[in-house]
Amino acid sequence: MPRFFYDGDLAAGTEIRLPPAIAKHIAVLRLESASELTLFNGKGGEYHAVLSARGKDSATVSIRSHDPVERELPYRITLAQGIPESGKMDLIVEKAVELGVAAVQPVSAERSVVRLKSDRAEKRVSRWRSIVHAACEQCGRNRLTDILSPVSLKEVIQVAGDSTLVLLSPQASLPLPAWAKSTEPGNLTLLIGPEGGFTPTEEALALAGGAVAVSMGDRILRTETAAMAAVAAINAIWGGM
Repeated sequence: MPRFFYDGDLAAGTEIRLPPAIAKHIAVLRLESASELTLFNGKGGEYHAVLSARGKDSATVSIRSHDPVERELPYRITLAQGIPESGKMDLIVEKAVELGVAAVQPVSAERSVVRLKSDRAEKRVSRWRSIVHAACEQCGRNRLTDILSPVSLKEVIQVAGDSTLVLLSPQASLPLPAWAKSTEPGNLTLLIGPEGGFTPTEEALALAGGAVAVSMGDRILRTETAAMAAVAAINAIWGGM
């Protein structure tokens, strides 16, 4: 059944006119009147709806019922990702959503090739949020992964709160799986550097801030691979896959 993210209020027993972008997608899918579809707005659960009318650039649906189903992890993962080049970050955001990450925190690291400031940062964040919408439509999540505004590594550490900081580092001797197996599931923030990784100064800052340094093994992974592999490994050990 087709799924669409609707940025607005939804309620069973109502009829709504869908935005042009969704109407266009419905036209591409060649859905006809009486076709069933699913809507979600990121506020919890999903809604069963029926297409009641479709024009060339418009679509109206009748919302029949609400299903409170959720497909979230039983713990909260924040991916603090050193900003790589744009294409890699797009991929990281998409796969982080599919793997259940609750929030993606872009980090302006010392080795980040891409520097995002003011309006450029806002445009990039807006793009990443659009990727979140599409990824949630595809994977079935009814809660949106938060895309936060880019900050420094120091700021990430300062606002971690009760979230355990986990630093992925090639220099670490503790394997990530070993750490995960010996640790009770809970909220965590994964610190992953950009291309070239975090600098020694940044790693020292993270460790001083209470981070646990872990390794992904003998092979050096690309930053986009490290993010996916780390989240998948934690999910497999803690549950939630």
